[in-house]
Amino acid sequence: MKVLQLSKHFPYPLKDGYSIAVSYIAKSLIDNGCEVELLTMNTTKHYLDLATLPDNFNGYSRIHTVDVDNRITPWGAFKNLFSRESFILSRFITEAFSNKLATVLQNGNFDVVQLESVQLAPYIPVIRQHSQAKIAMRSHNVEFEIWERQIETTNFFPKKWYLQSQLTPFKKFEIEQLKNYDKLVAITEKDLAYFQKLGFRGEGISVPVGIDLKKYESTPTLTQSNLTFSFIGSLDWMPNQQGVQWFLEEVWPIVAEKYPTAKFHIAGRHAPDWLLQQTHKNVVIEGEVDSAIDFIRQHPIMVVPLFSGSGIRVKILEGMALNRVVVTTNLGMEGIDAKHRKEILIADTKAAFLEEIKFCVLHKNELDEVGKHARGFIEGNFDNLALGERLKGFYGS
Repeated sequence: MKVLQLSKHFPYPLKDGYSIAVSYIAKSLIDNGCEVELLTMNTTKHYLDLATLPDNFNGYSRIHTVDVDNRITPWGAFKNLFSRESFILSRFITEAFSNKLATVLQNGNFDVVQLESVQLAPYIPVIRQHSQAKIAMRSHNVEFEIWERQIETTNFFPKKWYLQSQLTPFKKFEIEQLKNYDKLVAITEKDLAYFQKLGFRGEGISVPVGIDLKKYESTPTLTQSNLTFSFIGSLDWMPNQQGVQWFLEEVWPIVAEKYPTAKFHIAGRHAPDWLLQQTHKNVVIEGEVDSAIDFIRQHPIMVVPLFSGSGIRVKILEGMALNRVVVTTNLGMEGIDAKHRKEILIADTKAAFLEEIKFCVLHKNELDEVGKHARGFIEGNFDNLALGERLKGFYGS
């Protein structure tokens, strides 16, 4: 089976959920005997110097790249107000990528073209024109749902108004595109059911983000006397910013006062100025780290305070695979059917977060058990190789 994978930014380095999700599913298909080529935008926001790419990255048979300037500028955002297209989408539409896609399709006899996000749907006419391949949308989330939740939690009226003006045409586009996919690969059963409710009538399957367990060596949960907490994620992603800001303002001051030796380490690329300038006690801003895995291993408790967004949170899966104790919200648990205080800790309010942190402090000896159960849960439900076999079978049908 020959698959062409389209990505909206280069899926390397593996420091954000999107890159991990794109990279790992390709590797699982390759390990299951598929031939996979990658055509990816090399965007200004996630630009990769190709000289730094490891040899034979992922085992792709070929890698094609197109430089795309997708910067968000005040003028670009303003000008888009007079366009029928949403800025969420238009930043990823370029003639250069369209032309490259046509060339790759003409030179390859593909069975499946796998689109890794709705931002690539505008290129479906090019695929239809130059290939007989089935078109599979691998939807990492219900994209417009992320924006709806962000708008709900935005209080600044001008920003709220602008986001709504961008969401309306984008939501319409995402729903209309459902009729253009031959196959739909959703990350969660909930997302798949929602897409079907919105009008998708093709073949659909739920395949979560897999974890390459060989890369995540199981290590005991650290239970030293001074527990450290961590957060890691793209800090230019609005749901992450909102969650971290809420936790710092509402929860952490009380934690720091009650447990003076506790420390909170925050890592991620593109940290905003307000975060770099924060002055909360015992908070360490690490910025972008060389290895997310090494960072997660250093801290026994991972905090993921998410109140907006959609789809599976890959960092939660990584933390669980590394035997860490993860404290997150019910929203963060979407697609992860783990049990509270057995494999994960769940909290949705300030009081609940404080209660779970208190549990961690007072029951250090139990954290190893939670970490072991978390690892076992990932092994049983998110093994990358097994998920790749399932996806290959779906494509083969």
